[in-house]
Amino acid sequence: MDLRAYLLDALGDLRGRLFGSVIEYVPPQRWVEQTDGGGSSISWLLLHLARHQDLAVTTVIRNQPPLFLAERDAMGLGAMPTWAGLSETEDRAVSGAPSPDALINYVVGVFSGTKKWMGRLSAMAMDSVPDTPRRLEKHALLPRDEVPWLYDNWTGKTVNWFVQGTVLGHGHAHVGEAISVRNRMGLSPF
Repeated sequence: MDLRAYLLDALGDLRGRLFGSVIEYVPPQRWVEQTDGGGSSISWLLLHLARHQDLAVTTVIRNQPPLFLAERDAMGLGAMPTWAGLSETEDRAVSGAPSPDALINYVVGVFSGTKKWMGRLSAMAMDSVPDTPRRLEKHALLPRDEVPWLYDNWTGKTVNWFVQGTVLGHGHAHVGEAISVRNRMGLSPF
């Protein structure tokens, strides 16, 4: 199996687990619930996972504005800061704003964009190091002083690091978290 096929398969698996194990089982009206008196909601996990994938692929790797900037008004997040949805800790004002349809539209758009890009990926690109700080400031409109942890963690990393770590690793971690939330809601299919 070549690298492109492997990564497309891994991305498909991530998307399949998110939709087939979480979205299919948790009614949209329950996406904003926090189980056990705290933790992340499904809405937050969907937004957070998509925001990181969007920034990593669309902005840092492909050097374009993130889809988030085009979709944030539709998600009711137009008045929120450009870094809304990035922190690991849920912001209830952010997670409660998008309608389920607008949120799913964004998530699907991010996954589709990543899949399209991966379909053209060359192995040689994996070792390149994007100019992450410039791209985050220019395209994502993310002030360094508002998200210093993001700049510190992402600067100097290779395309491979973003694909393996941010898109796939971070993505699977939050899908697992969402499955746990689904189960604590009493919605496990098993």
